[in-house]
Amino acid sequence: MIPIRDELPTQKLPIVTVSIIVANVVCFIYELLLGPQLETFFFQAGLVPAVLWGKVRPLSPFIHPFLTIFTSMFLHGNLFHLLSNMLYLWIFGNNVEDFLGHFHFLLFYLGCGLVAGLSHALIFPFSTIPTVGASGAISGVMGGYLILFPFARGLVLVLWGFFFTVVRVPAALLLGIWVFFQLIYSLTSLLSPTLGGTAWFAHLGGFAMGCLWCKIASNHYERQVYW
Repeated sequence: MIPIRDELPTQKLPIVTVSIIVANVVCFIYELLLGPQLETFFFQAGLVPAVLWGKVRPLSPFIHPFLTIFTSMFLHGNLFHLLSNMLYLWIFGNNVEDFLGHFHFLLFYLGCGLVAGLSHALIFPFSTIPTVGASGAISGVMGGYLILFPFARGLVLVLWGFFFTVVRVPAALLLGIWVFFQLIYSLTSLLSPTLGGTAWFAHLGGFAMGCLWCKIASNHYERQVYW
């Protein structure tokens, strides 16, 4: 299932969500300009667990290993990687930002990305493969959306036989299926850590953080409204 859009209107312009999307696009254009130096750049600005934990010396003296958790969130391996992440961010991010507020959403997004990066680095501490992409932070946004709007319906593209069709599904079903497959892929990656190119545990860590953060936030806002 490929989400197309949700049906929840927003009251405020999602300026942080749009800004994050623009920043990711600008960074990707910069990547294209690097040419053959791109791989080296990924090792410098991407999250390399072995470098983060001090097991391998960093290639760049200008970027502290801890900061690569955040710089890696704005880098992408290819155009499809970028477009798919930005689609998910736009669909789920605008409503979460609308609920949390602009500055709170920015902290929330970066916090989910931080936990996502650490989750991957803790599971694979000796990995020397650079990790790039916003999917860990966006997984947190999806977790937050599930907590805040579990019954909101969205349009998804589904392969039915030999044809694609558009159906309306509740967020709880869509994201529940998504989490199920993340768990399967995460367990598979433990059996074959050298195969594949996706940090599945970053997705799970970010998602869990997003759920927890928005659960606490929703309780806080409800108390504010009540009193």
